[in-house]
Amino acid sequence: MIKVFFLMFEPAVAWEKVAQTKRGYAFIFTTYLLPFILLGTAVEGWGLHHWGKWQPKLQIFKDFTAHEILAYEAIQFFLLLATVLVCALLVLRVSQTFHERNRYLKAFTLTAYGFSPIFLFHLLDVAPRMSPWATWGVGVGLTVWILYQGIPRVLQPDPTHAFGLYLSSIFVVILTSGLARLITAMYLLGYMDFQHSWLTRELSHFLPN
Repeated sequence: MIKVFFLMFEPAVAWEKVAQTKRGYAFIFTTYLLPFILLGTAVEGWGLHHWGKWQPKLQIFKDFTAHEILAYEAIQFFLLLATVLVCALLVLRVSQTFHERNRYLKAFTLTAYGFSPIFLFHLLDVAPRMSPWATWGVGVGLTVWILYQGIPRVLQPDPTHAFGLYLSSIFVVILTSGLARLITAMYLLGYMDFQHSWLTRELSHFLPN
């Protein structure tokens, strides 16, 4: 997970190494993506348990039960994972409109590592007064920054298509991650109730009472 700092401060070197090593799905999933998402959900869940979350709509600190936290973090975990997978698929489709012959693994590699700043700043959501939109905004801004160096090295587009692919890709990243953040932020800020949703009822069968 320390790679995120190299991606932010030495993006050209870090992306070059990612492109050269050509890691597979299993390696990226087990050593980078899943641990990063799990760490963020665990840290945020710990903060919700100890401090709750400030909800400006109601002008209160909301206290969450253990069951609510488990249900919310489980939903968020799968939502973040799905966001990466869907975003990678969309980036692949976008690259194909520029007549590039890429595989899903390349798009997945780009997305999994490219989302690193979003996952990193998600850790700051542990603070009870931290706005979910603030952490997402900083994270996605840095993601847009590092993808500028990552797309040419990982997807290897034709130079005449590189900037167009970059613009299309960042639109996909902002859209997919923004939709995921909208759902979770609305719940944390008191605009949505997952407690009585169908998904929460289904997950409750697998969670302790």
